[in-house]
Amino acid sequence: MAVITSLGACSRHSTESDPAAETSAESAAVGTPSAASSGAGQATTPGAGGQILTLEGLSTLKLGQPVPDASSWSERGAQASDTCRIITSPDYPGVYAIAEQGKVRRITAGEGATARTIEGIGPGSTRKQVDEAFPGLRESPHKYISGGKYLTAPVSSRDDPAVRLELSPSGKVTVLHVGMMPQLGYVEGCS
Repeated sequence: MAVITSLGACSRHSTESDPAAETSAESAAVGTPSAASSGAGQATTPGAGGQILTLEGLSTLKLGQPVPDASSWSERGAQASDTCRIITSPDYPGVYAIAEQGKVRRITAGEGATARTIEGIGPGSTRKQVDEAFPGLRESPHKYISGGKYLTAPVSSRDDPAVRLELSPSGKVTVLHVGMMPQLGYVEGCS
């Protein structure tokens, strides 16, 4: 249960207008205080400008929901598929999302992103910081980077949002993903 408790701060039950209320509501949703609600284990300050990535989504971009009509999120560049679309927003540098069948299925924060989990985890965080914030993540070798790792929440299933991180051989987070399977496990955009 340690992973579920730690992932409480990435819960789907967030309150966007008040980060403190968000943490309290999310901790209550899992029934026990999390590291985020006590302030322990915070690696860095969460993303600038309220760019906090949760299991619910990022600001108005919500997992499992259509891309908001009145938002800055849109398709940019060539798309590899008619069913799977990559979207970005100039308001969230270093972040992209995958939408399939008209619904957001994964949000990814990579190089240059300021979006972070409520615990402060994102690109540049260390393995130690990740382990403190999210104990019990399942480790597997990176598909393309020798010595790199994937760390995935063991509670990930087809319809439940979960977290997945990519680590460099030196143990630094290079990419943070939040989403549902199978898209959470995609290694090349829409595949």
